[in-house]
Amino acid sequence: MTAELKLGINVGYWQRDPDDQTETVLAAERLGYDSVFTAEAYGSDAFTPLTWYAARTSRIKLGTAVAQMSARTPAATAMHALTLDALSGGRVILGLGASGPQVVEGWYGVPFPKPLARTREYLDIVRQVWRRERPVTNEGPHYPLPYPGGAGLGKPLKSIVHPLRPEIPIYLGAEGPKNIALATAHTQGWLPLFVDPEQIDTLFGESLAGRPDGFEIAATVTTIVTDDLDSALEFAKIPLAFYIGGMGARDRNFHLDLIGRLGYAEQAKRVQELFLDGRRDEAIKAVPTELADSISLLGPIGRIKERLQLWRGSPVTTLLIAGVRDEPTLREIRDLVHA
Repeated sequence: MTAELKLGINVGYWQRDPDDQTETVLAAERLGYDSVFTAEAYGSDAFTPLTWYAARTSRIKLGTAVAQMSARTPAATAMHALTLDALSGGRVILGLGASGPQVVEGWYGVPFPKPLARTREYLDIVRQVWRRERPVTNEGPHYPLPYPGGAGLGKPLKSIVHPLRPEIPIYLGAEGPKNIALATAHTQGWLPLFVDPEQIDTLFGESLAGRPDGFEIAATVTTIVTDDLDSALEFAKIPLAFYIGGMGARDRNFHLDLIGRLGYAEQAKRVQELFLDGRRDEAIKAVPTELADSISLLGPIGRIKERLQLWRGSPVTTLLIAGVRDEPTLREIRDLVHA
């Protein structure tokens, strides 16, 4: 059980203009929020907006939720993280994720198989870069270093700069039990998406059982403070329909699998069918109301206060508030959590 929840914000994908959520990030820092996280899919990247916010803040931690591993080689990701960490005074949290085969093979043009093994290699190389204990090498099949083919002139190298911190915290975006267990064994945190606080122990307790002291569970939670609960529920269904229907192939969608584990397998399959058939409005309506409510904080502030107790009683250590843009509402949520 969490003694005191920490608060962060997840501003998601950058989509519009440079200062898209700068005021929100500045407000979160003024109010004492612990962290801000950015995201990437197949459009904007996670690091550039985070650097923009880093230059305008001084305290708030800077996380990626998540940087997709297939978007960059391990060394490139290590370079991004160590550079931003130094420029920001040691505030980076590197959130990593495997994504799925549709994006990895369709967007990045690299193979997806064996994500667990690839993740282990990736983590090892990233940490070798930061530690600078020796030239970086890897004998694994996914990211061999030096590369065994090509001109045959590759040699092990060390970073030419000394990272500010040789151990930057890494959190893993994971949805399946094996991947979550990998996070507890090899990283400092887990970034769950679409998680019901009442089911975490039941579904993932075995995977989380070996987590060390200080292991972070930072859950992104769609939050809408309004007297119109029905409208809030409808809005909360939109990202669920998109992820269930559009963020994965018909026969391999990790988000669909997760919703099934939460107890909505039949309904999720129907959402996927409607979405892939181009009937997106129907897909949104087909998302179970109970599902949208269970993974979110929705409604009047009094109702949100009550539902916060579910998160306090869960293993979650940080709530990443998503969807709130204005300072007064951020303050209301902070006051509820820290009351």
